[in-house]
Amino acid sequence: MASVSTSSLLKQLRLQIVAAQYKAEDHFGGQSADVLSYTPQPGTWSALQCLEHLNTYGRFYLPALDKAITAAERNGSQPLETFKSSWLGAWFTKQMQPTPDGKLRSRMKSPKGHLPAVQPDAAGVLSEFIRQQETMEALMDRAAKINLQKAKVPTSLSGFIKLSVGDTFGFMTAHINRHVLQAENVIRRCPKRVEKAV
Repeated sequence: MASVSTSSLLKQLRLQIVAAQYKAEDHFGGQSADVLSYTPQPGTWSALQCLEHLNTYGRFYLPALDKAITAAERNGSQPLETFKSSWLGAWFTKQMQPTPDGKLRSRMKSPKGHLPAVQPDAAGVLSEFIRQQETMEALMDRAAKINLQKAKVPTSLSGFIKLSVGDTFGFMTAHINRHVLQAENVIRRCPKRVEKAV
């Protein structure tokens, strides 16, 4: 994979996280809990379930990122000007990231531990999601001062499979973009949604 500017990468990822946070704070266009809980058909997720799914990943990866960054800080890690993804990190990120024209890539089956509740609590899910994005921003600020490539984070698939801190941020951001877009698409299909004035 080609190398990219470390500072540019973190800035780009941070902007995407801020955008996702804003959408949650705006409750996806001021929609009611009923609209956020709407499912188009059996077996599909509501907007809230999409966010709760993301929250389950945040509960695993945010502490893992904090641990990896803290260890790097203690070891006197220094940032590199450029960052290069591993083939695995790049593959994970590409699979999750929506296409440039706003479409989701191939469907994936979620691991059992990351399935959302049938009827998540709207206020609880939204507030946790917003807090997680704030935490991610803070972690990115700290990560700007370490070697993103050298510090490693275990994946939720297996403790033996690890990604660099940089790849973990990339994968997490792409995953957030994927399911926030999915949530917006579900809301768009709800007959009770509020049409926001432009």
